Amino acid sequence: MSERRLGKVAGLVSLATLLSRVLGLVREQVFAAMLGASTLADAYIAAFRVPNLLRDLLAEGALSQAFVPAFRGELHRGAQEGSGRAAADRLAARVAGNVIVVVGLLVGAAMLLAPWLVSAMVGDFDAVPGKVDLTVTLTRVMLPFLLIASLTAIAMGMQQAQEQFAAPALSPATFNLVAITIGVGLHASGLPGRGVVIGWALGTVVAGLAQLGLQLGSLRGSGWRPRLGLDLRLRDPAVRRVALIMAPAIISAAAVQVNVFINTAFASEDPGAVSWLAYAFRFLQLPIGVFGVAIATVSTTRYADAVTRHDDAALARHVTDGLRLVAFLCVPAMVGLVVDADAVIRLIYQHGRFAPRDTSATALALELYVIGLPAYAAVKVMAPVCYAADRTRLAVIASLTAVAGNLAINASLHLRYGFRALAVGTAVAAIANAAILYVGIHRAIVRLPHRELAGHLLRVGLAAAIMGAAAWGAKRGLDDVAGHAGLGARALVALGPVAVGALVYAIAATALGIAETRPLLDRLRRRR
Repeated sequence: MSERRLGKVAGLVSLATLLSRVLGLVREQVFAAMLGASTLADAYIAAFRVPNLLRDLLAEGALSQAFVPAFRGELHRGAQEGSGRAAADRLAARVAGNVIVVVGLLVGAAMLLAPWLVSAMVGDFDAVPGKVDLTVTLTRVMLPFLLIASLTAIAMGMQQAQEQFAAPALSPATFNLVAITIGVGLHASGLPGRGVVIGWALGTVVAGLAQLGLQLGSLRGSGWRPRLGLDLRLRDPAVRRVALIMAPAIISAAAVQVNVFINTAFASEDPGAVSWLAYAFRFLQLPIGVFGVAIATVSTTRYADAVTRHDDAALARHVTDGLRLVAFLCVPAMVGLVVDADAVIRLIYQHGRFAPRDTSATALALELYVIGLPAYAAVKVMAPVCYAADRTRLAVIASLTAVAGNLAINASLHLRYGFRALAVGTAVAAIANAAILYVGIHRAIVRLPHRELAGHLLRVGLAAAIMGAAAWGAKRGLDDVAGHAGLGARALVALGPVAVGALVYAIAATALGIAETRPLLDRLRRRR
C-alpha cells in the first residue's frame, strides 16, 4: 500500500469511525437522558464492564491482533502456490470453530460465576439495596455479547487482511444505530427504570448480532461461503500460531480495559463516580477511534507484509508514518478537549436526569483522561508491530507495567483526590505503555528515527499551542455573548472554538512546514 493510499484509506476509515463515534455519543445521550448518573446507570455500566473487558481482551484485542497477520500470511502462501484463498478460508473456519467452543464455555462459566465477579469488581454496591443483584442480572444478560463479538472480530479480520475496510469500519456504527433505536423505543414505552435498563442490556446483545450480520453479508459478497472447522489440538501450524500469539496478546491488550476495570472498583465507593468516569472515557474514545484505531487498522497489514519480506526499512517507515499521523491529529485534539471539555460535555450529556453537577465532574474527568490521548493512540499503532514481528513479550511487559502504575497511583491518591486520581492514573499508564513500546521496538525490532519524530512532535506541539490559545479566546468570547441557555447557545459555545481551532491549527501547521498538511494543500490546488 503506497503512502498516498495509506492516507486515503485511513481517511475513509476515519470518516466511518467518526460516524460510529458520533452515533456512540448519541447512544450515550439516550442512555444519560433515561438513566443519568443514577443507581441503575451505575449497575448497567458496571455490568457491561465484564463482557466488555473480555471482548476487548479476547475478541477485538488478542484475537484480532493474532488472527490478521496469520490470515494475511495464508493469503500470501496461497498466492505463491496458486491455491488462492482456500488455505486462508480454512484457517478462518478452524479459528471460528475453536472460538465457538472455547468462548462459549467461558461465557457459560462467567454466567455461573457472575455473583462473585460482580462482588469482586463493585463490592461497595452492597450499600444500596438490590444494586448488586441488578448488576448480576445485567451481567448475565450481556455475556453472550462476548461470543458474538469474537465471531465478528474474525469476520472483520478476514476483510482487513484483504484490505477491505468499509464493512469493518462501519461495524461500530451499525451497533450504535441499532442500540439508539432500541433505546428510543424503551424511552417511549413508559417502562419503569428497572425494565428500561434490562431492555437496554438485551438491546446490547441484539446490536451485537446486527454487527455480525453486516460482516457476514460483506464476506458473502466477496465470494466467501460459511463453514466451520475445529482444531482444538492445534495441529494446523497457522491455527497454532494464532493460539500462541493470543496468550501473551491477551495480557498486552489488557492495559486500557484492565485499568478501567480497576477504576470501576475504586470509583464504586463514590456515588456517581462510576458514571462520570464512564461518560468521560466514552467521549475520549471518539478521537482514539477516529485517529488511532483508523491508522492502526490500515497499518497492520503493512507491518505484516514488511516482516514477511524482511524489509526493515519499510517497517521503520510504516511505524514512523503512523506515529507522525498520531501526533499530528491527537496532540491538537488533546489541547482542544482540555480547552473545551465543559462546553462539549454540557452540549452532549446535560439533558434529562444528567445534572449540571454531573457535567462539571464528567468534564473534569475528561480533561484529566485526555492528557494520555496521544499515548492511547500511539499504543494502537505500535502494539501490532510486536505481533507482526513475533515479539509479543515486549507488548506484555508494556501492558503489565501500565496496569501496575495505574494501580499504584489509584491506591496512593484515590482517598485524597477521589475520581480525579483515577483519571490521572489511567492517562499516566497509557503514557508509560507507549514509552515502553517505543523504546522496545527501537531496540529489539527496528530502528526508529528519533530526531525526525522529536522535531515533528515539537512543531506539532507549537501549532497546537497556538490553536489552543485561539480556541480559548473564542470560547471566552462566545460564552460571554451566548451563555448556556438553550441548545443553540450550547452548540455555539461548544462547536465555535472547534471551528476556530481547526482553522488556526491548519494555518499554523502549514506555516511550520509540517508535512502532513501537504495532501490537503495539494487537493486545494487541484480544485483551484
